[in-house]
Amino acid sequence: MILPLAKLGTLTLKMMAKPVAIRLKTEASRHPKFRQFIINLAQANHRISTNIQRRLYGHSTQVEIRPLNEEKAVQDAADLIGELFVFSVAGAVVVFEVQRSARSENRKEEARKKEVEELKQKEDQLALEIETLKLKLSHLERLANSQGLSGVLFRRGNGSAADQNKAS
Repeated sequence: MILPLAKLGTLTLKMMAKPVAIRLKTEASRHPKFRQFIINLAQANHRISTNIQRRLYGHSTQVEIRPLNEEKAVQDAADLIGELFVFSVAGAVVVFEVQRSARSENRKEEARKKEVEELKQKEDQLALEIETLKLKLSHLERLANSQGLSGVLFRRGNGSAADQNKAS
């Protein structure tokens, strides 16, 4: 389920990047300063990528790199900015998802802590009840030992056990 949604999101971002690239091309034709800026950006990108490729293939990097023509530079800059747009949106989505996941995990952790605290309180309450019952049992055992079993069972009556049964 996630994979088709990711593909759909990627396609949507690419579709959004195309109008951005087209807009950049039209703005470059209208504004000479902007045109020069994106041409310089494309030329710098061309030099960096060419040097990286040369290093990867083991070729000399001391050779002068031929600059791109203006139209190719504008096209490459528009593509580069469009790709940067796609990657920045994707990066923002990843950051948002990580933060959302972290918040969710924090809520779960707080719920677990609360549950553990409630269990500790219940354990303390049960331990107190056990201690109270032990004290009562100890008291009953002392009474039973001092008065005998019939003294504990029939403390208040003066009659025998048979008389007590008849009364009930």
